[in-house]
Amino acid sequence: MEKDIIVMGIESSCDETSVAIVKNGREVLSNVIDTQIPIHEKYGGVVPEIASRNHIEAISRVTKKALEQAKVTFEDIDVIAPTYGPGLVGALLVGLSYAKALSFAIDKPLVGVNHIQGHIAANYITYKELEPPFICVMTSGGNTQIIHVKNYTEFEVLGKTRDDAIGEAFDKVARVVGLGYPGGPKVDKLAKEGEPNIQLPKTHFENLDFSFSGIKTAVINLNHNNPNIKKADLCASFQKTVTEILIENVEKAIEQTNIKTIALAGGVSANSYIRKEFSKLENRGIKIYMPDLKLCTDNAAMIASAGYYNYINGSRDILNLNAVPNLTF
Repeated sequence: MEKDIIVMGIESSCDETSVAIVKNGREVLSNVIDTQIPIHEKYGGVVPEIASRNHIEAISRVTKKALEQAKVTFEDIDVIAPTYGPGLVGALLVGLSYAKALSFAIDKPLVGVNHIQGHIAANYITYKELEPPFICVMTSGGNTQIIHVKNYTEFEVLGKTRDDAIGEAFDKVARVVGLGYPGGPKVDKLAKEGEPNIQLPKTHFENLDFSFSGIKTAVINLNHNNPNIKKADLCASFQKTVTEILIENVEKAIEQTNIKTIALAGGVSANSYIRKEFSKLENRGIKIYMPDLKLCTDNAAMIASAGYYNYINGSRDILNLNAVPNLTF
């Protein structure tokens, strides 16, 4: 019987300080998340310098708690897997620097993880049976992509946003209608009280790329020019339209690849309307996977899972690994 591989994942790309211990890529022994949302809420968004300072204050404490919850010690860890991009450079550097120091101190291999790959891997934790190939719909505050997951470490981006990411559009719409930060959950909640009865524009391309700046601008103009407009209807209409855009491009991806297994990933995949509408595709013979809600937003368990697959594929990094804020596949 092969030895179990215990991976410590470290995530600090934005405003969550998280450390997780994961066995063999899919069994979560602990997943501690220290969120900064209450801190940044009063500013209407993440303040990078404040995020970095709070990561510094939290990282050691969160690591200790993750080890305690997993009932392991540093000696039991086989791999240190930090996020090294994309994200806020100062925030990334906190987790990455801590991981490099830890790797050197306890003499364990360092395996850097692309944050986007981590979001994809959240599905492996939720669904033990899921294996590539499949199509991933990556939706977050910084990314909107359709990704062909060829195997655990090989990816092809079939389409991506040309301007705003979908999560960024949710945040801006929330700000415009007076909901504050974080925008995604608040738009989702208010939309339940409204009707999607407002026509909003869709931008289409010949390929699988996205654009959300037009619909965002339309919402801003409607809200500004119609002071009596029902905010709940505006949120419901925005949410419905962007979901239709996602599904239309996914249908194109299925035609292009003949792959009928679709996995959602990223913070926006927690949106209840998006999850409901994608679930309906199963009536057409398309298999849909959606991570547990607690694994949709940033967390270290997904990073540890991705790190495990990178590690068994032979990936190793040296101590000069640097943060790459604009990292892509």
